[in-house]
Amino acid sequence: MPNPGSPQQMKQMQQDMPQMPKGTMLSMLFVLLIMMVVMQFRETIGGVLNCVFQYIAFNGSWPVLTLVMGGLIMITLSTVVRGFLTNPIEQAKSQQLQSDFQKEMREAKAENNLFKMKKLQEAQPGIMAASMKQSTDMMKYMPVTMVVVIPIYAWVWFFLNNTVPSDMLTIAMPWGMADLMSNVWFMPLWIVIYTLISLPIGQLENRVVRYFMLKKRLKELDETA
Repeated sequence: MPNPGSPQQMKQMQQDMPQMPKGTMLSMLFVLLIMMVVMQFRETIGGVLNCVFQYIAFNGSWPVLTLVMGGLIMITLSTVVRGFLTNPIEQAKSQQLQSDFQKEMREAKAENNLFKMKKLQEAQPGIMAASMKQSTDMMKYMPVTMVVVIPIYAWVWFFLNNTVPSDMLTIAMPWGMADLMSNVWFMPLWIVIYTLISLPIGQLENRVVRYFMLKKRLKELDETA
């Protein structure tokens, strides 16, 4: 058996690493297909959704507030859908397993315990396989959540282009005034703001939903035991 950290050990670990399943690639392709369809018909899709989301448009008077509320609705819907589709117990087990493994590895390195490091590295492919399975399961459900998420992006585009007056598209940012429709690197500023709003809210809501789903599932298991 190669020594821990040696080139031979690293090569062996790469060979033992689980490969991405074909189903994951199909899910990614399906997501791209959804994006292409929505982009092609975003005017129509945005107009249809405007029948519902017009109540948070405020006639275009407060575009940033609308972006915040739109991001909140989008991330809430996708988080709830994902929460019902995934197994909270399996997720918790996988995350705890990875956390325990990383803790043991840090302790082994701090103690310079080569025997323990060797054993942990032998077990690492199994840990990676469990992590890969969790990621694969999440990717399987991504097309479902994208059916919810991407059309809302289409509505935000429709809102900014058809509802907000042109003089209201310029907002105050920490570095100065900025146009929501101007590009930041390779995407419009409104997408950057919308995403930055959604990410932290999504992380918080994801933890809350997972907690309640896990609590509900454990209660069901106790009742059937």
